[in-house]
Amino acid sequence: MSIEQDLAVIAEQEAKLVFPAFDTERALSLGLRLRQMALARQAPVVIDVSLVSMPLFFTALAGATPDNPHWVRRKRACVFRFFRASYGVGLSLKLKGSTLAETFGLDDADYAAHGGSFPITLAGAGCIGAVTVSGLPQRDDHALVTAALAEELGLDPASLALPG
Repeated sequence: MSIEQDLAVIAEQEAKLVFPAFDTERALSLGLRLRQMALARQAPVVIDVSLVSMPLFFTALAGATPDNPHWVRRKRACVFRFFRASYGVGLSLKLKGSTLAETFGLDDADYAAHGGSFPITLAGAGCIGAVTVSGLPQRDDHALVTAALAEELGLDPASLALPG
């Protein structure tokens, strides 16, 4: 797996994981789907589904740490700043040998370009929120989120999975 391969798949995910409509019921459904997937994997994660304007779903599973909600906040801020998956932002910066601070003047205390937060994109409107997971290695956080989004949208998660 190369950074370029991951970035190509992430671009495809961002193009295809788009909701025709999104409301509080859809947020609950997505959050509960993610929770069930994480429980099945015994993943010690925090899960957050938020609109730009307010949180809609939050849960912490066994083994999650007090740091995980802070990672969620920082990854979500990255999505809200760039309207892109936080993992994609981080990989793009890695390719350039740069950081959020160097390229954009963004403080690491407020932003994290690490995998696990993905835009909630509404067809015809763009990014209206983010779904975020923290607690696993960043590539696994990203994979969990995108698999749940694919299932929620009735798409095959395997067809949108990162390589390797």
